[in-house]
Amino acid sequence: MGKSALIVWGGWDGHQPREVADLFAQALHDDDFAVEVADTLDAFLDADRLAHLSLIVPIWTMGKITKAQADPVLAAVRDHGVGIAGCHGGMCDAFREHTDWQFMTGGQWVAHPGNDGVRYRVHITSEQSDITAGIGDFEIVSEQYYMHVDPAVRVLATTRFPTADGPHAGNGPVDMPVIWTKKYGSGRVFYNSLGHHADLVASEPCLTLMRRGFSWAAK
Repeated sequence: MGKSALIVWGGWDGHQPREVADLFAQALHDDDFAVEVADTLDAFLDADRLAHLSLIVPIWTMGKITKAQADPVLAAVRDHGVGIAGCHGGMCDAFREHTDWQFMTGGQWVAHPGNDGVRYRVHITSEQSDITAGIGDFEIVSEQYYMHVDPAVRVLATTRFPTADGPHAGNGPVDMPVIWTKKYGSGRVFYNSLGHHADLVASEPCLTLMRRGFSWAAK
């Protein structure tokens, strides 16, 4: 049986969810996934269908999700080993009031000091992973995400704060996770905090990191 992925996009338009969904759909097609794309959270309602997927890719920032929509996703990942993978606010600033979603994904956005246009460095950690193999540290100009992060995640890349000034600066230097993996029940979770706009998602090494993360999460 081949690999199958469901992309669900929507929420805040500022993150260009339609354009990012198009990019991810093409990348997944190129990696031999059968891809379905939906622009409604009701695509999550069919628990049996979700349970037979290889991968769920949410691209939905600052929305609200009902219990009936969220529970099948949680069950698919937790109980059936379906992977879930995403980037930026589309996965970890998706549903601010839904703590079970945050428990599954491993983190929640809380701030981006300096907003868009901050130049910062992404450091690939020494953690051995096929996702980051052969990729070195790189600089980026975008939002630098300050996250609240699950201590159980396996951190594959970090960025050093503070870069831009803000109320966090008095705490001194901290290394904030940028890319991580984790388990949620029997499912694999991949997250990359980069991806404010579609052009950044399409750039390298971001797109390669996402493609590898999709494949890892889908086993």
